[in-house]
Amino acid sequence: MKLRFTKMQGAGNDFIVLDATREPVALDATLARRLADRHFGVGADQILLIGPPPSAAADFGYRIFNADGGEVEQCGNGARCFVRFVLEKGLTGKRAIRVATLSGIIEPRLETDGQVTVDMGAPVFEHARITFDPHGLRPSCQGQDSCWPLGSPGHERWFSVLSMGNPHAVCFVDDVDAVDVAREGALIERSPRFPARVNAGFAQPLAAGGLKLRVWERGAGETLACGTGACAAAVSAIRRGLSRSPVVVHTRGGILSISWDGGPVLMTGPAVTVFDGEIDLASLS
Repeated sequence: MKLRFTKMQGAGNDFIVLDATREPVALDATLARRLADRHFGVGADQILLIGPPPSAAADFGYRIFNADGGEVEQCGNGARCFVRFVLEKGLTGKRAIRVATLSGIIEPRLETDGQVTVDMGAPVFEHARITFDPHGLRPSCQGQDSCWPLGSPGHERWFSVLSMGNPHAVCFVDDVDAVDVAREGALIERSPRFPARVNAGFAQPLAAGGLKLRVWERGAGETLACGTGACAAAVSAIRRGLSRSPVVVHTRGGILSISWDGGPVLMTGPAVTVFDGEIDLASLS
């Protein structure tokens, strides 16, 4: 059996996009891992499955699988690619659509300059909704933000904890390129403080109020960009008084602009189709 797919990327965060609007695609964790494998499959950070709307409140449904096969609630860079895909494939004539995800409705919009803006909804700070257990920790107040000591004993950093449809822990550092993101990010991701695991962001404030950001994504490792991570970092920077909206976030794969005035977070950035292809699923076994 052959499976048709589209390879896309948003600021270097790359995706395999599958169209399940016309007929079902039997995607499970095992197949997702094999497709995402960069040596034996197509290669991607995440796999995006586009389906029919689950209700009249949305235009499409949206499922997201990380490279490790785990299904997650949200993906900001993927949302931007989503709207470009459905327009290019003739699945809609709308430049602004409503998409149902595991964490609720998002609204990506293709701008006239080719950039895509996504209404990512409002950030969440309630610990229960983030699945964060702060028991026994003492927070530090930084501006309007509460920060928590996380990491290896004696080497903790102060992290903001919030959700942008998926959980994030964000800390601010003097030099993000000097951080061992693979080691520290993996440690935070697997912390027992986060039963559902967490994305770990490391942000460096820039002179003009922007941020330089690296993110260790749960189930994918460090990616060239993380849309929800950029939103989380920008919100945290604004709450701490380090930045003002809109915040220009420099990732290793490109630049994202994040606007937040206390309500929904708006993210604007690129979405690019790389190529279309098909793969023989028997080759993945």
